Amino acid sequence: MAVAVALLAPSGVSAGKPVEGARLTVAASGDLLIHQPVWRRALVYGRGRRYDFRPMFRVVRPLIAGADLALCHLEAPLSYGPPRGYPSFRSPVELAPAIRATGWDVCSTASNHTLDAGQRGVNTTLRVLDRFGIRQAGSSRTRAGARRLTVLRARGVKVAFLAYTALTNGQPVPHPWTLNMARASGIVRDARRARRAGADAVIVNLHWGAEYRHAPTREQRSLAAALTRSRAVTAVVGQHAHVVQPIRWIHGKPVVFGEGNLLSNQTAACCPASSQDGLIALLDLRAARGGVRALRVRYLPTFVRHPDFTVVRARGASRSRTIRVAGRSRRVVPIR
Repeated sequence: MAVAVALLAPSGVSAGKPVEGARLTVAASGDLLIHQPVWRRALVYGRGRRYDFRPMFRVVRPLIAGADLALCHLEAPLSYGPPRGYPSFRSPVELAPAIRATGWDVCSTASNHTLDAGQRGVNTTLRVLDRFGIRQAGSSRTRAGARRLTVLRARGVKVAFLAYTALTNGQPVPHPWTLNMARASGIVRDARRARRAGADAVIVNLHWGAEYRHAPTREQRSLAAALTRSRAVTAVVGQHAHVVQPIRWIHGKPVVFGEGNLLSNQTAACCPASSQDGLIALLDLRAARGGVRALRVRYLPTFVRHPDFTVVRARGASRSRTIRVAGRSRRVVPIR
């Protein structure tokens, strides 16, 4: 059973069309994966009394907060108990106020670690995000909640945000509605439903691919082609590989296959050196007579600096060599 998009369409959203020529920028970033060294540093920032993750995002905050809409990927559940790292994560709930303070509006909660704390972990995560005014898509507390749409409005454009995962680490899904699974037919059906509900654009977030592999898998390519073929889908962004994957234009629509890690403890000590890299993608959309379309994709290469775990701007061309684009007049440009 395909699980529908989650959370609540904002009240007061009118049924009118966006003003022709209206432009907006949507920022989408990589994995937030809170390993033990990361939360220990956050405890230092909180002077031993609480976890404070805000300093880790201070460099990229202007970019995130300056976007018209900003999407984050919360890979692991939030927990009020003692935090845990790999292989069964429990991230401190104090990550949520840092997400809010940095400027993210909505987060994907669909990943291979969503079920690390079972349904209880899903419930806690969503309650905490609600408390801090952060919308989400990808997992649900109830069957009714799974039917609600996540729709955000910026510059007169209504954007639906859908999130799914292709992996669960073999963990059983408590209920059919707990976690959105990445199946092309179900995603397209959800995107069409969002359009019928008044969304001008639909952005699909996917947790997919093979870890530490820069090249998209055959399954990724096939799913991207199926989704971008649908008129209901505007763009696709993805995570999971923990390294940066290409940006492509498929059927005239941008697909950001993998944004790498935004924040984690992964380094060459455990993983490929490029697991310290990530990118923040900026999708520039424009409302026209035929609907809202993506004009270009910009990106900021990022790097997790140690030992303070600050997400910084990556310097040097080597940081962006894995970013490639296919398409005629479509553009992908780095931000320096």
